[in-house]
Amino acid sequence: MLLDIDGAAAQGGDPCLIDIKEAAQAAAPRYSRVRMPRDNAERVVEGARHLSPSLGERMRSARLADRPVVLRELLPQDMKLTIEQLTREEATKAARFLSLVVGKAHARQMDLAERKAWLAELRKNRSKTLDAPGWLWKSIVQLVSSHAARYLEHCRKYSTGAGED
Repeated sequence: MLLDIDGAAAQGGDPCLIDIKEAAQAAAPRYSRVRMPRDNAERVVEGARHLSPSLGERMRSARLADRPVVLRELLPQDMKLTIEQLTREEATKAARFLSLVVGKAHARQMDLAERKAWLAELRKNRSKTLDAPGWLWKSIVQLVSSHAARYLEHCRKYSTGAGED
């Protein structure tokens, strides 16, 4: 959707490209000692602000047809990664960055003792030939493929008017 957020388009400025997505209920369990917004859209935006502040600042929670939605300004750098197009060096850099984001998010949910124990477990099971433990690699591959399949199925249902599960 194209929107003129600041009125600049009327004076010849560029409108913003906005993505609107419904904020689904979290599948992950809620931790009792962690403060989390009850509204699903607020939860998504808050998580984005912590994981990727530059992205989180371009997101807002809202309600559309009485459903929680997330509005996000789209920028050219938001282009999706296509793994097949990356060189080995680019893929390694992307993996390092994404693992840092995920690692920081998980570390925030642990106290110091839990973080030390988790790091020791990762180091103990580290493969001599791979940069990640085998179980972690298999989990990531399964997660990525599952996400891609679900997203494509959602797009198919949406485009055919078949609705959601």
